[in-house]
Amino acid sequence: MQDKILILDFGSQYTQLIARRIRELNVYCEIYPFNNFPAPDSSVRGVILSGSPSSVRDENAPIPDLKDVKGKMPLLGVCYGAQYLVHGFGGEVLPSGTREYGRANLVSINTNDSLFKGVTKGTQVWMSHGDTIAKWPDNYEIIGSTADVKAGAFHVKGEATWGIQFHPEVYHTTEGKNILENFVFAICGCKNDWTPGSFAETTISNLKKQIGNDKVILGLSGGVDSSVAASLLNKAIGQNLTCIFVDNGLLRKNEYNKVLESYLGLGLIVDGVNAVDRFLDALEGVSDPEQKRKIIGKTFIDVFEEEAHKVKDVKWLAQGTIYPDVIESVSVNGPSATIKSHHNVGGLPEKMNLKVVEPLRLLFKDEVRKVGTALGLPDIILKRHPFPGPGLAIRLLGKISREKLEMLKEVDEIFIEGLRKNKLYDSVWQAGAILLPVQSVGVMGDERTYEYAVVLRAVNSTDGMTADWSHLPHEFLGAISNEIINKVKGINRVVYDISSKPPSTIEWE
Repeated sequence: MQDKILILDFGSQYTQLIARRIRELNVYCEIYPFNNFPAPDSSVRGVILSGSPSSVRDENAPIPDLKDVKGKMPLLGVCYGAQYLVHGFGGEVLPSGTREYGRANLVSINTNDSLFKGVTKGTQVWMSHGDTIAKWPDNYEIIGSTADVKAGAFHVKGEATWGIQFHPEVYHTTEGKNILENFVFAICGCKNDWTPGSFAETTISNLKKQIGNDKVILGLSGGVDSSVAASLLNKAIGQNLTCIFVDNGLLRKNEYNKVLESYLGLGLIVDGVNAVDRFLDALEGVSDPEQKRKIIGKTFIDVFEEEAHKVKDVKWLAQGTIYPDVIESVSVNGPSATIKSHHNVGGLPEKMNLKVVEPLRLLFKDEVRKVGTALGLPDIILKRHPFPGPGLAIRLLGKISREKLEMLKEVDEIFIEGLRKNKLYDSVWQAGAILLPVQSVGVMGDERTYEYAVVLRAVNSTDGMTADWSHLPHEFLGAISNEIINKVKGINRVVYDISSKPPSTIEWE
């Protein structure tokens, strides 16, 4: 049975980061809302209480039921979690004189304590709280202090229970990894055997048991998630998997054929559907970005349903759902109000009476790529930049037309291939071109032109939540601009977007 750490979420912005840090140690963990988590079984080796935007003194403060946890297995409270372990068990938490936020140093550490073995005295930590522990229960011992916070860290005598008022999961806490390693390995006794290869092996075995000889359909997008899901299912059920790959006319130039060839090379049964006219006819003249999304989503569902009905005796619909989607749907604050409908197939499972299978629902995005590498997927899929669900429709600002779409595809092709040729593609997280509904005066030869402007956008990120603009060489940008203006009729101006997220978004629409 796989060793597991449970993380109870109190609404902190850092909860997913705790999970990512633990998984980087090759230890499996799961996140649950503080008020809806399963009773720990023999696979659970320890529990972590996350931080929270709430105060333990609030009237409606989140209060977990720890009767099956505290004193019965290793427990680590982080920030709010630590303060709850004091406030809820006989201690006192009061407002800080000043908000304790930012870098601090542990000027005092008990390095004999299991949590701080090998941690350096004076090590930097990251604080983020407005309350402080003023009084702690008699059986609590202080094992770490900063210049301003006496109870920076504590241990409950006679229990495997610890609390820390700082965040070990953020990189500002310089020895945070050591602290988490101590908790996960020395205290919880976990084995570090949760690897991409072991995940693939276990998942394939479980899919065989779950699906048996039933038939499955899956919608491929050309992206990493659906491609890795397809590969896992293919290894589990082979010919009983049918993939549907729809050409909506909004992919990059020639990308449909390139990706389709790579899919066929993997031994997948792929139903390639040319629905270009159907999508572009519906989008012709549409300028509102939300209307574009709705049209694309509805058309995709209609096309997918028609193709799915051609596969006889289908019992399952496979989806490339990943762990952040799962966490969001059961978060402390409830499901997100905004669901990107073009990323799923709407009510199709109910309409066709299909069961849903989601092979990647336990993985973060970077873990999906690692599993894909373990499965031997080609770089054209694994290293493909993230691409928006609505495709080039939301990179063509203003009214959609076939002429403008072809223009944008040519510009995008020059930019992306230029990144590849100059060995810059893999150092950029996402890149693309945006065609503006703006014309400007230019001169070509002796003639005056009045043509469109295009924006080049390239960013660096890890998960898309934040992003910085990529500092591409000026010589490269100059050469690409010159090539675009010379080769793409209708473009006479190229600009480079140097805004970061936040405050800007990666896509313009």
